[in-house]
Amino acid sequence: MVKMKLFSKKISDWYLLNKRDLPWRNTTDPYKIWLSEIILQQTRVNQGLNYYHKFVEQYPTVAKLANAKEEQILKLWQGLGYYSRARNLHKAAKQVLAEHKGKFPSEYNDLIKLKGVGVYTASAIASFAFNKPYAVVDGNVYRILSRIFGIDVPIDSSEGKKYFQELANQLLNKIDSSLHNQAMMEFGARYCTPSNPDCNNCIFQNDCLALLKNRVSELPVKSKKSKQTIRYFNYLVICQNKNIFIEKRIEKDIWHSLYQFPLIESERLLDANKLIKHIGWKNIFKKNDFKLNKEYTEMKHILTHQIIYTRFWNVKYEGTLTKYLLIKRLEMNNYPLPRLIERFLQV
Repeated sequence: MVKMKLFSKKISDWYLLNKRDLPWRNTTDPYKIWLSEIILQQTRVNQGLNYYHKFVEQYPTVAKLANAKEEQILKLWQGLGYYSRARNLHKAAKQVLAEHKGKFPSEYNDLIKLKGVGVYTASAIASFAFNKPYAVVDGNVYRILSRIFGIDVPIDSSEGKKYFQELANQLLNKIDSSLHNQAMMEFGARYCTPSNPDCNNCIFQNDCLALLKNRVSELPVKSKKSKQTIRYFNYLVICQNKNIFIEKRIEKDIWHSLYQFPLIESERLLDANKLIKHIGWKNIFKKNDFKLNKEYTEMKHILTHQIIYTRFWNVKYEGTLTKYLLIKRLEMNNYPLPRLIERFLQV
């Protein structure tokens, strides 16, 4: 097994020779580091990079982000998913403006109070922006430590989170925590990957207990397996000449504050006859002055914890629907939309 004192030097030396040139690594601006960390949660670097550039260009300071409209931020975020990150980003920017006079806090205890900032993100900002001795522990770090040190403790348990955090703290180079933490994340992202890790070229191949015991695919261990919920959406694409009806999602559910077509959610996908008999349909159309096209577009959309089966129905209707917003069809893309709706519009 690799000696604890040599671990940080070994991985840091590798990083200095192999690191990718990424914009948030060439700055100590806590705002830009925070922005990159929020964007890269649940997002690959290749995808997140364009969003990072767009946000920095449109909102170069935390004050400009705080003063933006939520709808503008959600539109810029469109396609990244996990939209609560964008809403929390906006709220945290407002906190920095109101509570810290627009200057990003440097202390961990202040950082962790920001909306959407947890232990990992607070540690990352404190380390990368201010070189403070906080070990960052994300999925990359869990993989590296569990495999090299052969740890079976589930990473999604309170015991596991505490155990790995303590181990990460022990291994941390407290003089140059930023270098150490960046090295850990880079190595996990490029070599010690979730599937098909590059063990043949790994600098720890002679030390890794998981490799030596043929357990790489077994680690890290998770105790909970989240179930995917199945949902059935019937979207009504209701047209009036060159106009179309949309609505804003206001429930505490997926895609909160994004826009969509009027929706009827059902226990299973509906055919045309069952659709117009559904209570949701009757709540939308008070009279029979609609024309439903019985052909539909069907799509399947997969989220982390949900699978959504969807039918898009074309409806012509000349009446008034006060619950919905009537806009020009060509203006649809001006609104922040779920990826599912965006996919439909591209068909």
